[in-house]
Amino acid sequence: MQFLSESHGCDGWKGEMAGRIRAFDWSGTDLGPLDNWPASLCSTVQLMLASPLPMVMLWGRTGYMIYNDAYSEFAGGRHPYLLGVPVELGWPEVAEFNRHVVDTCLAGGTLSFRSKELVLLRNGVPEDVWMDLYYSPVANDLGQPAGVMAMVVETTELVLSERLRQAAEDAYRADNERVRLALNAGALIGSFVWDIRNNVLSADERFARTFSYPPEQDLANLPQHIAESRIHADDRNWVQECVARSLRTAEPYNAEYRVLRPDGSCRWVLASGACEFDEQGRAFRFPGVLIDIHERKSAEESLLKFTRNLEQRVSDEVTARLAAEERLRQSQKLEAIGGLTGGVAHDFNNLLQVIAGNLHLLARHEPENVNVQRRVSASLAAVERGAKLSSQLLAFARRQPLSPAVCNPRQIFDGVGELLQRALGETIQIDVQLPHEPWHINVDRNQLENAILNLAINARDAMQGEGTIVLGAANTTLDQTFCAGKGLVPGDFVRVSVSDSGVGIAAHLLEQVFEPFFTTKADGQGTGLGLSMVFGFVKQSGGHVEIDSQLGQGTRVQLYFPRSLRAVLDDASNVESALGGGNETILVVEDNDAVRASAVELLREEGYQVLTAGHGDAAMQMLLEGTAVDLIFTDVVMPGLIKSSDLAAWAKVQKPPVPVLFTSGHTRDIISRNHQLSPDTHLLGKPYGPEGLLQMIRTVLSN
Repeated sequence: MQFLSESHGCDGWKGEMAGRIRAFDWSGTDLGPLDNWPASLCSTVQLMLASPLPMVMLWGRTGYMIYNDAYSEFAGGRHPYLLGVPVELGWPEVAEFNRHVVDTCLAGGTLSFRSKELVLLRNGVPEDVWMDLYYSPVANDLGQPAGVMAMVVETTELVLSERLRQAAEDAYRADNERVRLALNAGALIGSFVWDIRNNVLSADERFARTFSYPPEQDLANLPQHIAESRIHADDRNWVQECVARSLRTAEPYNAEYRVLRPDGSCRWVLASGACEFDEQGRAFRFPGVLIDIHERKSAEESLLKFTRNLEQRVSDEVTARLAAEERLRQSQKLEAIGGLTGGVAHDFNNLLQVIAGNLHLLARHEPENVNVQRRVSASLAAVERGAKLSSQLLAFARRQPLSPAVCNPRQIFDGVGELLQRALGETIQIDVQLPHEPWHINVDRNQLENAILNLAINARDAMQGEGTIVLGAANTTLDQTFCAGKGLVPGDFVRVSVSDSGVGIAAHLLEQVFEPFFTTKADGQGTGLGLSMVFGFVKQSGGHVEIDSQLGQGTRVQLYFPRSLRAVLDDASNVESALGGGNETILVVEDNDAVRASAVELLREEGYQVLTAGHGDAAMQMLLEGTAVDLIFTDVVMPGLIKSSDLAAWAKVQKPPVPVLFTSGHTRDIISRNHQLSPDTHLLGKPYGPEGLLQMIRTVLSN
């Protein structure tokens, strides 16, 4: 009997996640290579991928995560990095809860939770969420529990809406209870009888006090005009209509109206009664009572006001939610582009490094060959253009490694001034406007100078090469209204602006100007990445970008950066080390053979003793076996269990510490926090040239 068909069980999987699962390297997990997966696991994964509900499988005691397309949307910015990751690492904020789930289900148990409250990190901020969760064991081919199937349905919106509804009902119930207690506590404030035939009104003392009759007035003969004059003018016609209807139709008389008090205030009353008729059907007597309903009417007005406020709050919440969803969509779009860009940049920069390294070596070996030198120079120029393109894409995706430092806008403008004038030409005037004492900011100075240069070049092109560009900085305090929806915290900011008097940008294009590859210039005159790079850099620095423009009147771009209260570091401390070689021992850790070979050859030509390792595991083994090195030169992103950050951690605790120089085309936040490099972290971006490598080697060794 044939138990297995010639095709593997995963061939029938459909959807985006099916492709990701097939492409993932599972050999480093407890599941092993995909081709060796048991039939039960393949079948369960196929059922999960076909489900429209968010589902995730946690396999083995470690809980390696396999999930469907619906769960990838729920995971947000953590997708696709959750695939193949232990659940306690993927969701560290609820690690204890997930450990209990895995232990329970692997023991054969099931768990379910309705509207379970959890605190999850979303965009780096703790957020209260509620979810319906269902967990059940998944059996292997032997029928034993080997994994956990989890179904996740977020109910946050339903829970919050139910809370709002319950609050409104509780308030309404409390108000009605107060009215009932008021009536039961003696709300009757008078009685009256109207003798219709003789047109005489009689009443008790409480009625007379309510309508402010004189104390000496005969209660058996009360002038009706006094009572009528005490009824609020806006209610008088209504009361007369109610009386006339009761006289005409014999319907009960019930009229709510306001009675004017001597102090000018009003009090709500309910007059209730009925008309009595004789045998001939003629009205002759009209008895009734007065009931104090002032508290009830006040409660109703309060409830009406509360209801209106509630409707407004619900409307505001819906508007805010729609805005938040739009920001989330934009954020997810940016994350998707960033993930793609990061992967492409890493491989692309490695390729550029191989090309650049070999070109530099070729130029060194053929110094007298003019043709070789000319062609090498042209090729290196192309490499630099490719590196710039990769850097701009990373900047837009907010994934470029930054080296922020406290600086003064005056320093920035002074440093970029000469470069601006050379780049813009003599027909462009630059008007610099600075406050007397500009506040400090904490930014990557080189990136800010590049951003200003990009904006100035755009301004020059908008003015057809003639005119004045206003370059300014201002101290400003942003309030809650301005910061709403912009990801900013109200407080002190420095606003850097670049303005021109050029052709301007049409209003319907303003929302697109920061998108990558969008440009208003003619074909071949711009990449469309300049403003994208500015946008990504400012957002990554915790700031905000705004652009104002009108056709024929020019454009102004404003960059907002949070104020820093720290002092500016002395530039004199950052003196570059002299270029040159040495005889120290350097461990080169690089998984790309071609990149490693070119770096090793260059370093050996400069006199360095060079050791090599193809990945972090091999490098750590050499170091633990006692190999002595003066510097570790390591790629950031490598295969294996030992990461570059682990090598740096080992080097830091040695006595004396071993300096580390990182290199990468894309760090993936392995050695940085939110792509912000710490002051003691040295990074050489790929592709790099011989001068850049040797300069950084000497700088790190000197430090």
